[in-house]
Amino acid sequence: MKYTTFLIMSLGMSMFFSCKKVSVLTYDRPANIYFDLTAADRDSMVYTFAYDMTKATDTIFLPVKLMGYRDEKSRSFQAYIETDSSTAQADIHYDKLKPDYPLTEGAGQTFLPVIIHNVKDLETHAVSLIIKLKASTDLGTENKNLIRARIILSAQLEQPQWWSMWLDNYSRVKHQLFLLVTEQRTLSMQGIDAPKNLYFANLLLMMLNDPFKWVQDHPEKDYKLESTDDGQTYVFYHVDNPNRTLLLRKNTGSGKYFFIDETGKEVR
Repeated sequence: MKYTTFLIMSLGMSMFFSCKKVSVLTYDRPANIYFDLTAADRDSMVYTFAYDMTKATDTIFLPVKLMGYRDEKSRSFQAYIETDSSTAQADIHYDKLKPDYPLTEGAGQTFLPVIIHNVKDLETHAVSLIIKLKASTDLGTENKNLIRARIILSAQLEQPQWWSMWLDNYSRVKHQLFLLVTEQRTLSMQGIDAPKNLYFANLLLMMLNDPFKWVQDHPEKDYKLESTDDGQTYVFYHVDNPNRTLLLRKNTGSGKYFFIDETGKEVR
């Protein structure tokens, strides 16, 4: 009897609790947005134009994510450049941001496009761009730790380890010309690759010895040599990006033309 009574009581209590209304946790805050960046990118993202003189502009797409309910109607969010903390200059290194950006209906994420420019001063120093999300009438920015993105822009080359094995007299200008002429970003340091690597080194040497002939022989590459005076100096650039130029100057002693590197010396 005791066993039967306990069983009945247990069943009754089970039925009582199973019929009790269960409260459901809901997200009751206004919808928010934040930058959905990786741990590595949260501190800063580095973008370099160093390997491409031809690209005048590019676009960095910053991922923006929604925290809260998706909506059946389109909403908008805002962002701004923190100019006091940025060294990049508007209309020179980047385009100004738009007043607002759309988050389409039903979307849980989108991208903030940042248009950047490949200009000559990036060859010698990097600049920073601080972008922050801003609360709008549609979307808030509750988590202040996740609404900031920092972009480092550069076009500065550094001497690679393999350079001195196959080439000499390093300069950034010479490195840039090597990338252009050979279409190689790196050379191996294996002795077995010597014939191939010396071939690439010789391609650069031929171009340095007669840049006018190189331009004439490679019309498909769309590079120009344009005189800035009476033929003593020229600027060398790609037709798609006249903002990135290299200087070519006549040596009055030999009558030959040499590219001028970042220190003012002839590239040999």
